[in-house]
Amino acid sequence: MTDAPRQEDGAAPQEWTGRADNRMQWLLAAGGAACLALGIELAVVGTRVFDLAPLVMSVVGCVAVGLLVLFGTVAFTHVRVRVDRDGVDVRCGHIGVPRRRIPLDQVSGCQLAPEVSPRSWGGWGYRWRPEKGTAVVVRRGPGIVIDLGPGHPCFTVTVDDAENAVRTIRTLLSLRSHPPKGA
Repeated sequence: MTDAPRQEDGAAPQEWTGRADNRMQWLLAAGGAACLALGIELAVVGTRVFDLAPLVMSVVGCVAVGLLVLFGTVAFTHVRVRVDRDGVDVRCGHIGVPRRRIPLDQVSGCQLAPEVSPRSWGGWGYRWRPEKGTAVVVRRGPGIVIDLGPGHPCFTVTVDDAENAVRTIRTLLSLRSHPPKGA
């Protein structure tokens, strides 16, 4: 779900917010919770069945894998993007971490990516590819590609209503380079 761009007296949009969701990540999170529960179960009842060393290794392994999978997937169940006069703010998951803030003065351009695929980035999540830059990919579909200037990699994020996000960023960049008279 996205919010409509805010407009001031019929002017071009000055602010935009949007998000993208991936409900499939909850299935992976359930797998992580199952590993965590198995580790706890082994710790509670395992002393009667197993020797101590294999038991400790199993408990630590299950708990570690469970926590990594659980928190790693929950962090990317959705992404929120906010574009305003100061820049672009990208927050992942329910607690907003990882977060990326790109000041508008570091943005040299923006374009629509009609089809961002987790396969082309190596999966879901916060990704880096030397030839492409960094990305937050929570699902397959449209996204925005923010050009950070020569010598800096691009930043890509999947988000619903990416067309309006690109339009808002371009408007804000235009206003920054050509401020209205009297401002």
